[in-house]
Amino acid sequence: MSERQIRYSFGPVPSRRLGKSLGINNIPAKVCSYSCLYCQVGRTTAMQIERRPFYKVEAIVNDVRNRVEQARKENANIDFLTFVPDGEPTLDVNLGKEITLLKTLGFPVGVITNSSLIWRDDVRSELAHADWVSLKMDAVREPDWRRINRPYRALSLSTILDGALEFAKTFSGKLVTETMLVQGGDENNAHFSEIADFLSRLRPSVAYLSVPIRPPAEKGVHGPDESTLNRAFQIIGEKVARMEYLIGYEGDAFASTGDIEKDLLSITAVHPMRREAVSKFLAQAGATWAVVERLLARAELAETAYEGHQFYLRKFKENIEQRMPSAGQSSLSRVMGGKERHGKK
Repeated sequence: MSERQIRYSFGPVPSRRLGKSLGINNIPAKVCSYSCLYCQVGRTTAMQIERRPFYKVEAIVNDVRNRVEQARKENANIDFLTFVPDGEPTLDVNLGKEITLLKTLGFPVGVITNSSLIWRDDVRSELAHADWVSLKMDAVREPDWRRINRPYRALSLSTILDGALEFAKTFSGKLVTETMLVQGGDENNAHFSEIADFLSRLRPSVAYLSVPIRPPAEKGVHGPDESTLNRAFQIIGEKVARMEYLIGYEGDAFASTGDIEKDLLSITAVHPMRREAVSKFLAQAGATWAVVERLLARAELAETAYEGHQFYLRKFKENIEQRMPSAGQSSLSRVMGGKERHGKK
């Protein structure tokens, strides 16, 4: 495919994190510094950490500009321009130039990165021009990191973590993190506490917990059970100011829709609720506990215990396929909890 045929942008599509996001693909498919077990794009075929140009800067900027103009003609709202390519965006040596030029279009710019190159001064300097940056933080132990993220052999986790802390000290935009939990990993409380300790030092605006919701690179990779997910949320949440789930259901955030089931699912997809909080929520809406019983029976809601309390959270495994629309990009992205390609790393 010639460069003239490449489409460097997609969307805008809905995202719980960024509203309506127009995605930017500045890296060819599967050029990455990681080969994560759960990657939705498949195994990495070109593993590297050397930064280099991939596409012409003007080609990317012009493509995005044209898509923005088309969105305006169609009265489609855009809240963010977001780098979320088929590989690691910071491998692009022109990333800083692209961010600077794209900001002239009048929209804030975000970057979703796996954090692998955040130890580099030039990468931190270029990311500093963005308005919103998401750093992957799946593990703080070297063995777990190498098993889950399968990084380029020359990378060092301690160097990456130090680079992330250095970036957080000076970044003036909004910094968030994303931690992917997979079944069969180190799921003990000490592991979650260590992640919490690091995130408390990093101080992100929001720390997201996510699970694999699309076909992963390796067969047999699944998210943890709801009990483990809730336990991780509670332990990490003790040391992080704000946490949210990214578990595959965008919902309507905390807005009331008049549909009590839909409202309850939208809230518990972001934050687990204690039994007493659910009871109060139902009472305020003039509903009874029968709502919860119906959702439990349909396996749309999960019940789990932690430290003497019963919690309820949106079930994220069994219902993904049956809730999948048959067609339509916008519908697909709604089910997947945001942009169709965001969060794949």
